[in-house]
Amino acid sequence: MRNSAVSPRPAPHLEFAPPAPEGRQGSLLIAIAAHAALFLALALATQWRTQPQTVQAEAELWSATPQAAAPRLQEPPPATQPEPEPPKPEPKVKPTPTPPPAPDPEVERRDAQIALEKKKQLDQKKEAEKLEKEKAELKRKEREKEEKAAKEKAEKDKADKELEKKKAAEKAEADAKKRKQDDAKKAADAKADAARMDDLRSENLKRMQGLAGASGGENATGSALKSSGPSASYAGRLVGRIKPNITYPGDVVGNPRAEVEVKVSPDGTILSRRIVQTSGNRAWDDVVLRAIDKTEVFPKDTDGRVPSVIVLGFRPQD
Repeated sequence: MRNSAVSPRPAPHLEFAPPAPEGRQGSLLIAIAAHAALFLALALATQWRTQPQTVQAEAELWSATPQAAAPRLQEPPPATQPEPEPPKPEPKVKPTPTPPPAPDPEVERRDAQIALEKKKQLDQKKEAEKLEKEKAELKRKEREKEEKAAKEKAEKDKADKELEKKKAAEKAEADAKKRKQDDAKKAADAKADAARMDDLRSENLKRMQGLAGASGGENATGSALKSSGPSASYAGRLVGRIKPNITYPGDVVGNPRAEVEVKVSPDGTILSRRIVQTSGNRAWDDVVLRAIDKTEVFPKDTDGRVPSVIVLGFRPQD
């Protein structure tokens, strides 16, 4: 019985599978050539044997696209019908692995968008953390600056208070010193006044006791032993003592005369002075007054006394 030819089954093809890669025929030819070279090498390797041997070899060739082989053509049976051979098992066809489905562009786009969103969120989080750190650092610096300013202000206030206390203490000390000086001056003035009063009382007592020895003329109407006026040369002596203390660097127009009234204690100490007739030049008047202040004490007259009030005149060119 002749087996009918079996047509090969076409390989299953998925509707959405990617197209078959190019170059499969070249790969198939290379595989066939490699197996042919292997058969040739095996044949050459077995030629040295003395007795010929029938070598049977079987090889399986796998194509890139699996296909079922057609059955072998059988010769008609001989006249004597041999025993039927058992049917040969059909070659096992290796199932073609199903390729993974092609990625969906929409899914890829969505995944890429999700990845971008995650990256954007991560960047935003990092940026927010960076801003928080910068704000914290800025607040720390501002706090340190405020603390430093407060510390400096406290130190300045403390220094100002100490300075005020020091000034107050110095002022109090100066006031106490001035009061002490004023008290000493008042005590000295009181003592001088008491001494003058004692001198006046003594002089009056002497005058009362010596009226009989008065030196006035017959027509004199006074009550003193002697006339109270100074001697003729006394005024010149006083002017001569005051003039060395006069220092006037400027030029005076003309030769004006300044008259000064000077009050003096019995011991010759100058008590006060004032201009009774101005020279018309204020600078010259002030120079004369300062010269009298520098003199301080007048000498006594020839009779040992000092007039209580003296009027002196001064000219720049005298």
